[in-house]
Amino acid sequence: MARHVHVITHPDVLIDPAVPVSDWPLSERGRSRMRAVLEQPWAPRLRSLFCSTERKARDGAAILAEGLGLPVTELETLSENDRSSTGYLPKLEFEAMADAFFARPQESVRGWERAADAQRRIVAAVDEVLRRAPAEGDIAIISHGGVGALLLCHLQGRPISRAADQPAGQGGHHYAFTAENRRLLHGWQPID
Repeated sequence: MARHVHVITHPDVLIDPAVPVSDWPLSERGRSRMRAVLEQPWAPRLRSLFCSTERKARDGAAILAEGLGLPVTELETLSENDRSSTGYLPKLEFEAMADAFFARPQESVRGWERAADAQRRIVAAVDEVLRRAPAEGDIAIISHGGVGALLLCHLQGRPISRAADQPAGQGGHHYAFTAENRRLLHGWQPID
């Protein structure tokens, strides 16, 4: 049976401008939404869990690990694009920056990691996931919206574009592709 890779974005977080973005935890609603993943029909087929080193992704992976009795492998290369040059931005300013990040992938917008560089890092991280995952069973990658969008553009063989981003809201979406030939099985769907 073909192995499937499920790319899962963390849901709702506790936003605190005084805390570095990478240290934001899942909110109680986000934790509840991650528990809903365990009810998905594909969840019992998962045999390995990988996540970024950011707190919100680690929180989500820990919920799946507890529910499935699986270990989690953390990879820094699965982290969101480096936005440390600006730190926290209010929602409207952040959305404008994200638009620019995707629209000008060869440029560093206000010091952010270039989208083209982030995409190369993420694709290499997925290569590593596939090398390290067991030969049997499905794989979950718990990460971030930007990560998922950049990987989705690569999988579809299309230019980097925010059109590939998860639906608007509080995160908590997933898509799946085959591990062997990286064929997209379905696009973004809610985790719950």
